[in-house]
Amino acid sequence: MYHPTTRVLAVLELLQTHGRLSGADLAGRLGVDGRTLRRYIVMLEDLGIPITAERGRHGGYALMPGFKLPPMMFTDDEALALSLGLLAARGLGLAEAAPAVASAQAKLGRIMPDGLRQRVDAIDETVRLDLRSIVQQGGVAQDNAVLTALSLAAKSRRRVHLHYCSGGIDSERDVDTYGLVYYGGFWYAVGHCHLRADIRTFRLDRVAQVAPARGQFQLPAGFDTLLHLRQSVAALPRKFAATILLETDLATARSAFIDTIGLFEQSAEGILLHNQSDELGWLARQLAAAPFAFTVLAPAALRDELRTVAERLLQAAKLR
Repeated sequence: MYHPTTRVLAVLELLQTHGRLSGADLAGRLGVDGRTLRRYIVMLEDLGIPITAERGRHGGYALMPGFKLPPMMFTDDEALALSLGLLAARGLGLAEAAPAVASAQAKLGRIMPDGLRQRVDAIDETVRLDLRSIVQQGGVAQDNAVLTALSLAAKSRRRVHLHYCSGGIDSERDVDTYGLVYYGGFWYAVGHCHLRADIRTFRLDRVAQVAPARGQFQLPAGFDTLLHLRQSVAALPRKFAATILLETDLATARSAFIDTIGLFEQSAEGILLHNQSDELGWLARQLAAAPFAFTVLAPAALRDELRTVAERLLQAAKLR
């Protein structure tokens, strides 16, 4: 439920945005009656806000000509912090978050210069946050300029030229940036790399320089940058490769495990889970918690790890 003070400020916000509104329009937008609206107007006047009131059938309310609240000024870094904060708030899943974020973004958009507003809009449209990994510690982008430049390029569908350093090897390449993701403590850009002629992922703290390049691109239909990154992490080659047949449907299989456990494949017998692990004991513990039956197809060493887990659970279940 809104506090009356919130509605009073909403009256001021509406008058600043629209210039002049009828009493009926104002009251309707606020969800109050005419008497309550007039009380809000008086409260604003008591605060020193000059409001003109025109009575009669076609009357209305407006701010005194020339009156404006002092503008709020933000640096680029402050605007970036605000836009990322609003993006995170919207992803928390709270019922009140979505309208509050939309309202805050509208207010910020109204007072920001065009160039700064475009940068903030680019962040909102092209960045994805994996909120489960926010608490993890990791690397960060070398500076905000890389994140801002790539988000602008993703929003405008313009190609960029990257100077990239990974594993001590410097490289330069043109990239079509599909979007940006914060995942596992690091910032990533996902897009089509023209050097490799394939979709690649780039850690932002390894991007030494971003420059405009000739050419534009179209985002592949339905492309999800966060999903692509999770699947890429799951498919990275590791010490052990495992294949497990899950006796369930695809939706249930995916909901039973963390996103990076592996790649799921529909088969005639059920769901095949293709996993890459450095520790089979960890994978065995994940499988032991599954609410459905499964069969380990490979490797045999994973079956041994499952026996170890089963024996430990049986031992724990014995009456003392």
